Amino acid sequence: MSTFKVSMGFFMIALGLAAGCSQTGGNPSVVLSHGIDASAGGDEAFIVSTETATYYLEKSGGGLSSMLDKDGVDWLGFHKAPGSGHKGEYRGFPNAIHRQDGNYFHAMNAGTDPSTSVVQREDFDHVRIVTTSENAQWEGIWDFYPDRLDFTLSRVSAGYKYWVQYEGVPGGEMDRSDFRYSSADQERRLIDEAFIGDLPAPEWMAFGDENSPRMLYMLQHKDDEHPNDYVSRPDMTVLGFGRRNKDKFLTTPQTFSIGFVESTDWEDISEKASSLLSKN
Repeated sequence: MSTFKVSMGFFMIALGLAAGCSQTGGNPSVVLSHGIDASAGGDEAFIVSTETATYYLEKSGGGLSSMLDKDGVDWLGFHKAPGSGHKGEYRGFPNAIHRQDGNYFHAMNAGTDPSTSVVQREDFDHVRIVTTSENAQWEGIWDFYPDRLDFTLSRVSAGYKYWVQYEGVPGGEMDRSDFRYSSADQERRLIDEAFIGDLPAPEWMAFGDENSPRMLYMLQHKDDEHPNDYVSRPDMTVLGFGRRNKDKFLTTPQTFSIGFVESTDWEDISEKASSLLSKN
């Protein structure tokens, strides 16, 4: 059974109630509101609604707890119940700082250290939120656009490493109807088929469900030689850019994109990834 939500931000787009609509003569394509993510455990969140997705960014944890598609299906499925493991508390994006000078950029669970998030920009088609770790050694920039979210780990604590992950549930639930593509080849792979290696440029992987008309992709903007391993768990995906087992490899500021493509064709995902890199 898929997880379904309705966000206030979605209705703000539909009804044109967001501030700034009159300045452009139309409805904004990116809308910021504030609320809680009830399914994640009720923590306060920024709710960013776009033409393709609705994102719940936890204000204290500094990570995505939910990411809804056009049909209201949550492809992350985080909730903070202690002991839920792969069924809830481990899920999210980017889950970047793990036992590396703290635990940051993860929806708030028992092991997450707090961060502070502030809105830096709120335009018709772009919202920027900056998250700073409690120890002030890590900083992440969230750029929300109509078609995607760009996350940049903009400050890296000296001498430490990180990874960036998608740990979630394609189509709302991890099951045998799920599949994946990647930049490594054009083959449609079963969701439980591992990938161990460095993805070729442009480095991306995408996840789908046979019952969904879309796929969720994650893209690393910088090509490198670090591992981009994917392994599955019974209840969630584990895609880690800069990860092998529990080892982390990323040491410099980098940008990653996550979003939905309204297609289940490899060519469309690949074209999307290439188009995002061409904008840099």
